[in-house]
Amino acid sequence: MPMFSKNEFHNQLKRTYFIAVVITIVLGLASRKFSHLLFSTLAENAGDVLWAMMVYFGFRFLFLKKSIVTAIFLSFLFTFGIEFSQLYQEDWINQIRGTLLGALILGKGFLTVDLIRYTTGIVIASSFDRLTILKKQKYK
Repeated sequence: MPMFSKNEFHNQLKRTYFIAVVITIVLGLASRKFSHLLFSTLAENAGDVLWAMMVYFGFRFLFLKKSIVTAIFLSFLFTFGIEFSQLYQEDWINQIRGTLLGALILGKGFLTVDLIRYTTGIVIASSFDRLTILKKQKYK
């Protein structure tokens, strides 16, 4: 079993989180583009679940030395903050939301169900993360 120094282990985890961010972005965009090929429930929910997962993996990438609980907290703060910001409807921000990137990041309108989708995504990502880290630490 390979032995990693702490620095090598952190670099490996950083790469893993970066790859996880890229994969979730690709899957999220694909879930929107090819939604007609998915079951309707999956098509309706996958994008928001994957977006929250991407946010979680992004925080793990940025704050690797912080705990999983910190990443979960920041992910909820960010995703819920973006969702609640959609209650604010002014021309300047709606013009940003009218662009593809603005819509993907800021959304368009507040939906309570999105909070459930984000929670699901964060729980899935953090559970996957926990299992992955525990497995990797065994080989450390």
